[in-house]
Amino acid sequence: MRPTFFGFRPKRSAVQATIEVEASLVRNWWVIDADIQKYFDTIDHELLMKLVRKRVSDRRVLKMIRQWLMAGVVENGKFQPTKIGSPQGGVISPLLANIYLHVFDMYWQNKYQHLGRLIRYADDFVIICRYRIDAERALKAVTHIMKRLKLNLHPAKTKLVQMEIEGFDFLGFYFRKSHSEKTGKLVPYFWPSKKAMKSIRSKIRNLTTRRWYRLSLEEIVKNLNPAIRGWRNYFRAGNSTRKFQELDSYVLYRLFHFARKRGGNQGYLRIPDFQEMYLQCGIEHFYLPGGLTHST
Repeated sequence: MRPTFFGFRPKRSAVQATIEVEASLVRNWWVIDADIQKYFDTIDHELLMKLVRKRVSDRRVLKMIRQWLMAGVVENGKFQPTKIGSPQGGVISPLLANIYLHVFDMYWQNKYQHLGRLIRYADDFVIICRYRIDAERALKAVTHIMKRLKLNLHPAKTKLVQMEIEGFDFLGFYFRKSHSEKTGKLVPYFWPSKKAMKSIRSKIRNLTTRRWYRLSLEEIVKNLNPAIRGWRNYFRAGNSTRKFQELDSYVLYRLFHFARKRGGNQGYLRIPDFQEMYLQCGIEHFYLPGGLTHST
């Protein structure tokens, strides 16, 4: 059986989860695009500790976990004890959150797997179904399981998606079925979501604003390259060619704007001069011919 549960597990990454989603969409047409409302803030401590005790027997460790959960927060200068929720940012927070939702995984696998395929990464999940009736039943089942876990689905962010006419976001990608240029059949594609594109554009813009005019073009490029490399390595799994080319054009524009403003001379910069600078500055590219897992 192919893996279904990803996130904070050995050799199961977010990229692997997205590839599994694409594979599952080939023969299926309906998706439950779900969102757990304030997940980390609403985890029930008693239920979580009950689940942890099934895996941990050392009383000292159990005591430390409970103390960490009850550590509380400071709001408006006043200490507030916490009776629910798992503090985000802690070393063990992702592990505890995964233990909590493992009940959901097992419940689905044992009782509702026939309705559709659950693919979960941390607290993000989708359920991929063949027919609408299966998706409707699956949504009712998920709602029931969440209530048992004292969790709620976000009413405005949880929906049924018909892949023939719309798509959905998952782990930074946008998934959609479109007609293949080769066969004409509807096949699944996925590429960076609007939110992901907006985020990387904002990062590029922030690294090339006037506050950095004291730096040389080469120094700006040294700051940009890690961001480009990391983003490219994650999103290369999808049909990202066009999005990568858009971002390369945006980087070119921002660097030209930076070099022109930094150079003085009333903001004048000859295109041939900038082309020479651009070729020598060592900037990395989002799009690498032959470097994508998928093509568009």
